[in-house]
Amino acid sequence: MPKVKLLTVSCENRPGTLANIARVIGDANVNILAFLTSTSAAEGSVQVVVDNVNKAKKALEGGFSCTEADALFVELPHRPGALGYFAGKLAAKEVNITSGYATTVKGSKKSSVVLAVSDLDKAVRTR
Repeated sequence: MPKVKLLTVSCENRPGTLANIARVIGDANVNILAFLTSTSAAEGSVQVVVDNVNKAKKALEGGFSCTEADALFVELPHRPGALGYFAGKLAAKEVNITSGYATTVKGSKKSSVVLAVSDLDKAVRTR
């Protein structure tokens, strides 16, 4: 399972912020593979997994503050119980999931899952 860089972009909680961040990244010819937005009052953040971290960071430097962290990017079978099974295997190795998100498309055989975990090396070795 691959390790990926997760960029967390700090931003304001207002209309158009996600559009602006996505446009800046896209204008740098960087593809967003996964994203998650969250807000608390007037503040927000956008977590992105991209296909070129260095280009994305450079593009965001002009108007946004971002941090970088390692995460797990895994494809799971798109069937009932797959996430529970995999999360259970991580728990058995005492790997804590601190955040996560996933997506799939109807009819797809796999779902893409991004997990921030307490021990990435153990998580990567989990099958």
